[in-house]
Amino acid sequence: MNRQKLSKKAYLLHLSSTSLADGIRQGKFRSLFHGQGIEFRGVRDYLPGDDIRTIDWNVTARMAKPYVKVFEEERDLDVFIIVDKSLSMETGSRARSRLEIASECASLIALASFQNSSPVGAVTFDGKIEFSCAPKSGKDHLMLLLSEFEKTISKKQPGSSLETALSGAIKLLRKRTLVVVVSDFRASGWTDAFARLCTKNDVVAIRITDPTDEELPSVGSILFTDPETDYSEVLPSSSREFAKAWKSDNIRRMDAWKKDCIRHGGYPLCISTADDPARSLVRFFTAREKR
Repeated sequence: MNRQKLSKKAYLLHLSSTSLADGIRQGKFRSLFHGQGIEFRGVRDYLPGDDIRTIDWNVTARMAKPYVKVFEEERDLDVFIIVDKSLSMETGSRARSRLEIASECASLIALASFQNSSPVGAVTFDGKIEFSCAPKSGKDHLMLLLSEFEKTISKKQPGSSLETALSGAIKLLRKRTLVVVVSDFRASGWTDAFARLCTKNDVVAIRITDPTDEELPSVGSILFTDPETDYSEVLPSSSREFAKAWKSDNIRRMDAWKKDCIRHGGYPLCISTADDPARSLVRFFTAREKR
C-alpha cells in the first residue's frame, strides 16, 4: 500500500482502536502495566506483611536474618502479534476472508498498543516466515507493521509455519509480553511451542472462523478443494447425516482447541468472518472475569 492509502486506513482504524486501547490497559491484562516486573534489583530487610515467597533464602541463611528480593517495576507493556497468512486463511463465505479479518485484528491491536505507548512487534507467515521484528515504538514503526499486515504475498508457500513462528517469538522476546496469535490454527505440532511461549508471556489465541465451519448451505453436491494441497472431493451438503457429522466434527475440533489453549495457559478467542473485529476485541479485553 502507498503511504497515503495506508495513512487513511490507519485513521479509520484509529477510531475503532481507542476503546480497545482502554480495554487492554484497564481490563484483563492491566496488571502488566503496574505489576511487579521481572528485573531483579537487589534485596532488603524483610518487613512484616511482605510476601514470604519473595524471601531470598540464600542471603537469609548467610546473614542469619530474613531478606526479600526486590524487583524493578515494569510499566511498559510490550505487545507482539503473530499473523497467519497461509493459503487456508484466504477462505471464507462472507464479504471478507479469514485473512482480511485477521489483518484487521492485527492492525487494531497494533494501533491500540501505539495509543498506549507500548512497543509492538510482529511476525507474519505462510509456509515460511515472511516478516519478523522485535517490539519497537514510534509512528514509522507502526506504519511499517500496518503495511506488513495488509501486504499480499505474491507467491505463497503452501503449509503453515505456526510452530516456527511461536518458537521464534520465544527466542525474540526479552521480557514478559502480551502475545496475540491470529490464525485459523489449521496446523499440527504447534501446541508444545505454544505452551513454552505461555510460561513467560500472556498469550491470546485468536481463532478466525467462518459460519461454514459449523454449517454448510444445503445446495446438493459441492466440490471442495483443500487450498494447501489442491486435493478435491465432492461432498453431499444436502444430506442430513453429512450435515450432522460436519457440525459435530467442528464442535469437537473447537472444544479440543480451546482446551489446549487453556491447559497451556493461553486465552482463547474466536472471531468469525461474520463478526465486527473491533467489537469482539473490545469485549474480550474489557472482560473483568478471570479464566
